[in-house]
Parts: sequence; C-alpha cells; structure tokens
Amino acid sequence: MFSNLFKGKRHIKLGIYGPPNSGKTTIANRICKDWLGEEMGSVSAVPHETREVNIKEKITVKHKGKDITFNLIDTPGIATRIDFEDFLKYGLSEKEAKKRAKEATKGVIDAIKWLDDMDCVIAVLDSTLNPYNQVNITIVGNLAARDIPVLICANKIDKKKSNIKKIEAAFPQYEVIPISALKGTNMEEFYESLIRVLK
Repeated sequence: MFSNLFKGKRHIKLGIYGPPNSGKTTIANRICKDWLGEEMGSVSAVPHETREVNIKEKITVKHKGKDITFNLIDTPGIATRIDFEDFLKYGLSEKEAKKRAKEATKGVIDAIKWLDDMDCVIAVLDSTLNPYNQVNITIVGNLAARDIPVLICANKIDKKKSNIKKIEAAFPQYEVIPISALKGTNMEEFYESLIRVLK
C-alpha cells in the first residue's frame, strides 16, 4: 500500500506519538541502542518527562536483507488536559509542578504541529490500559485525517494486565505489534513491520 510513498525521499521523518508514560522514549531508546549504540532521551515514572521534541538523524534499520534510513522524532506525550496538581503526588514542589505543566502543554502543542511534517508514525499505546480513551482516539483520528501511515505498538506486554486484543479491536484499520520496549521483547517483528510500512 505504501510501497511508492517514500521512493526518492531523502530523509524520512518517523515520529513516535502516544499518551504520557506509554513508553515512547523507551522505544526511541531501544531503536537508538539497537542501531546507533546510544540512547535518545531520559525516562521517568513522572508523566511528561519528555517535554520537547527530540530528533535523532540517520538511523538505518536492517532486517532480513532489507534496510531503511530515517530520522527518528520522539515527541512529548499527548494529553487533552494537563494540571500542575497531577505532578504534586510525584513529590514535585508547586513551583516545579507548575513549570512542568507549562512546559508539557507547550510540548503537546509542538508535537501536534510536527504531525504535518511526519512521513510515518509509530503510535505507542500502553497495552495494560483501556485503549478507548479520548487521548488515543484524538491521536489516531489526527493521523487518519492526515492520511499518515501508522504502526501501532502495543507496549508493556511484559505486564500481567496487558491486553493486545483490546487495542486490535479499538483500531482494526492498523497493524498492531505487541512489544515490551523495556525488555526488548518482539523487537524483531517490530523492525520487520517498520521496514514494511516505510518501504
């Protein structure tokens, strides 16, 4: 379906999108470590650790004799509402919480602006959570409206509450790849699917 989409394109922009704490930067780090030998960004249990768009250029993924080169863009978590009070429970002071909320809000706006520049998107969803929420539907709706090729990663399959079938049922129009970015589980299938979508 997408076979002619990127022919002749010099720098494919591959964006990583999803709600906060779904594992976007963990996946970005896994890809960068696998193919560049270095990490991309810091990971935290506190939501909105990534508050700016991060870019890693010229990553070449090789799998079964095929390869593809792209620029990887790790975006801040998309949220429909960011309240500084949500950060207080993580031990941040009120001043720090307000600063993080402000930066996170700007990050969400920037991430949505960047969508217009993406050639393909990995949508990272936490497979332990109900996929039928406003944030996921907003993200996937925005991608569908822009006709951007999408690969959905059902992350955190190493957790007991993981439910891949729910994500597949929620977004049947897209390929869903179950992975654990943290443990590196199923990354071979992920890279195979990524090359297939990007080629």
